[in-house]
Amino acid sequence: MTTNENPTGHNLSKLNENLAKIEELSQRMIAALAKKPTADPGLQAPSQDLFMKAASAYVNEMMSNPSKIIEHQVSYWGKALKHYVDAQHLLAQGKLAAPADPTPKDKRFSNPLWETHPYFNYVKQQYLMNAEAIDTAIKGMEGLDEKERKRVEYFSRQIMDMFSPTNFLGTNPEALERAVETEGQSLVDGLENLVRDIEANDGELLVSLADKNAFKVGENIATTEGSVVYRNRMFELIQFAPKTDTVHKTPLIIFPPWINKFYIMDLKPQNSLINWIVEQGYTLFVVSWVNPDPSYADVGMDTYVEEGYLTAIREVKAITGEPKVNVVGYCIAGTTLALTLSLMKKRNDRSINSATFFTALTDFEDQGEIGVFLSDDFVDGIEREVMEKGILNSFFMSRTFSFLRSNDLIYGPAIKSYMMGQTPPAFDLLYWNGDGTNLPARMAVEYLRGLCQGNKFAAGEFELLGETLSIKDVSVPICAIACETDHIAAWKSSYDGIRKMGSKDKTFIVSQSGHIAGIINPPSKKKYGHFTNPEMGLSHDDWMDGADFSEGSWWPRWETWLSKRSGKMVEARKPGDSKHPILASAPGTYVVAKPTS
Repeated sequence: MTTNENPTGHNLSKLNENLAKIEELSQRMIAALAKKPTADPGLQAPSQDLFMKAASAYVNEMMSNPSKIIEHQVSYWGKALKHYVDAQHLLAQGKLAAPADPTPKDKRFSNPLWETHPYFNYVKQQYLMNAEAIDTAIKGMEGLDEKERKRVEYFSRQIMDMFSPTNFLGTNPEALERAVETEGQSLVDGLENLVRDIEANDGELLVSLADKNAFKVGENIATTEGSVVYRNRMFELIQFAPKTDTVHKTPLIIFPPWINKFYIMDLKPQNSLINWIVEQGYTLFVVSWVNPDPSYADVGMDTYVEEGYLTAIREVKAITGEPKVNVVGYCIAGTTLALTLSLMKKRNDRSINSATFFTALTDFEDQGEIGVFLSDDFVDGIEREVMEKGILNSFFMSRTFSFLRSNDLIYGPAIKSYMMGQTPPAFDLLYWNGDGTNLPARMAVEYLRGLCQGNKFAAGEFELLGETLSIKDVSVPICAIACETDHIAAWKSSYDGIRKMGSKDKTFIVSQSGHIAGIINPPSKKKYGHFTNPEMGLSHDDWMDGADFSEGSWWPRWETWLSKRSGKMVEARKPGDSKHPILASAPGTYVVAKPTS
């Protein structure tokens, strides 16, 4: 044995060298954190009022119904004490083993040592008992309205998830094993990843979910052939090159959400919705929104409608020579599409032949899981932030959506990257997820106050461009696709909005999976199925109870619906015309531009 090795065979020199590197990286991290910009406290956490209400409700419960509180406490104490006695009993017998484990299965604790090692199993069991006790106490509280209860449950769960033993090196067996195996190199690599993420976000921590060097927009993702045929300050209009000799007469325009970028629908050819639509024989246009900087502070919902939707519709009609177009709106772009359709009805503009909504909310009575972030404490903070900065930085939107699935999108990736020292995966969807966009100040406030909080469109009270808009004025043929496990736009809320629209021709589809995977679900994958039910007069629960389930993607079903509303076949159209010269190749310039903050 050399002087550089200990009896276990590990290289002590290498270990000490890596420990020294950790010290250096720690200093670098401190310097990066010092650059963290100030942000309104309302963007960081719910107000203290929420926790005061929860505490008050618990104290009231204790005073008015002490037996229930005592019952909860005794049950928890009994489980904890029995767990301790069982563990001690095995140790007293000289057995290095874990006691019986009645706790539920949890994918966070998949490493076998959580089941077999007495220390790690003890920590895991006690954590899950603690979490169960807190959850039981919160659910048993009275004196909170339903909205407050949901928020207390949600944020309490966030605290419990944050304190999971998997999130700490000293209580994560997999990370400790990895550190020993690599003589500390995994910790060095992990700290490198952590510092790099903090530096990339100007002192804020946002976990990288994908290898940012693995993809380049326009080279190995967003590669469907097409051209930018129109541009203004709000968007680039991309017309995709035909892949068939003939196409349907009526063109199709997709309006993607401006919270993210359009190429979620064009990641790779095999899962590209854009490519698939073109292959079915459609003249397809897609709007690529600008990523706004502070100079867009005064851009509002009216700007997106007038300079975005109505302008794109006008230009597509001019390029194709068609009097009508079919349109698609995805997420917030679907919400705004509904506003546009109501406005066009008021103006007697008959340019729209049919409309499709992807995971779009138009009735915000039930805000779903995202509703925990739509109370005044957060929205007030957002309003103060955007009035000062001119934009809502993409960082805040990314962080908010990540916390809706914190174990999958924050803690799990952080463990792999920071404690295990792994390079983030080369995953195109997660790369797109990290390529966020800013929101203009006025638009963000109008959307949050007027639509999310006020629900004024569903109430027929939303003021826009000199008109009072109502969901009942949406009267064109409609097909809506919602997603069964959507954390952002709950399918039940989406259904309620479609039901309230004035159209007599409605088709509603619920795809399995969530906000993205349920939509980007190509037929070739044969992965997620979908539910259909033509009876739109039912409650959402009754609709689902009576729905038929079909295996596979909803895309072909929608295309059958769309083809019946897209006219006869005509000769395929090349992008642009004499008045719309080619300005750039797809995916265009706006999608890759980096706005100044």
